[in-house]
Amino acid sequence: MASINEIIAPVEAELKHFEPYFKKSTRTSIPFLDTIMNYILRRKGKQMRPMLVFLSAKLNGEFNERTYHAALTVELLHTATLVHDDVVDESYQRRGFFSVNAIWKNKIAVLVGDFILAKGLLWSIEHKDYDILQFISAAVREMSEGEILQIQKARKLDITEEVYFEIIRKKTASLMATSAAVGTCSVTEDPDIIERMRLFGEYAGIAFQIKDDLFDFQKTNLVGKPTGNDLNEKKITLPLIHALNHGSASEKRSILNIVRKKTKTTSDIAEVSKYIASKGGFDYAETVMQEYHQKALNQLTTYPDSEYKRALIAFVGYITTRVS
Repeated sequence: MASINEIIAPVEAELKHFEPYFKKSTRTSIPFLDTIMNYILRRKGKQMRPMLVFLSAKLNGEFNERTYHAALTVELLHTATLVHDDVVDESYQRRGFFSVNAIWKNKIAVLVGDFILAKGLLWSIEHKDYDILQFISAAVREMSEGEILQIQKARKLDITEEVYFEIIRKKTASLMATSAAVGTCSVTEDPDIIERMRLFGEYAGIAFQIKDDLFDFQKTNLVGKPTGNDLNEKKITLPLIHALNHGSASEKRSILNIVRKKTKTTSDIAEVSKYIASKGGFDYAETVMQEYHQKALNQLTTYPDSEYKRALIAFVGYITTRVS
């Protein structure tokens, strides 16, 4: 399995410089807001998206101040979406800690998310990074559309594989695609190179989400969310879609009746999981994830060997083999 250390190594110095740079950008003149921001920043994750921005930039040109601007706007957008997602999903934990809405309630959480998003957009405008702003704005639109589409389908439970991929491309993969694209456009104006890296990020992001969907049915809580969380939110993901497509009408009715239940027991989750396994749903999702893994790697084939290329290959490897 690829390790985070392998990925970080070529941009370790830049990531260390980025942390105080990011913290400084979120300071305000309102002590209460600073308290909330400090709480969020103390619980930040692996910074995979700034890592992707930096590696994409170094693969394609000369690292510069605009690269930091790109990473900052991406990370602000990502942070805002996490705060908003917890409100939308009525989730009270994030990475094992209380979410913002759990402590300060939904109204404050929504406003804080709006504040963080506005900071990112204004940063791009103030520094005249209009190309970066265009990618970021498109990502905001895509992520919002993906979330709304997922909520609609959770109500009707009529999701197809085609719609599933549209949802995860918009909701999850768009931000990884944007990370790779803005990192690249910070060092080159070549549209073909930027698009190639955008596709790299998109394919990696799709693989990332499929891996998350597989986690949801695992017996351990390694990803900081309850097992069966997607089912509890009536989200039908790739393993279940495949299983439903290969079951009888009566089996489909029975499983969807479980999905419709407002509260699901451990035995309900186990029954759905057993059904998915019996129809090859987990194996199918794993196969599709590996296909997107390879599609991401294919975008890098024209690049000569370098520590940055190796780190990006390790990045995709980490996505598909991680345990958290």
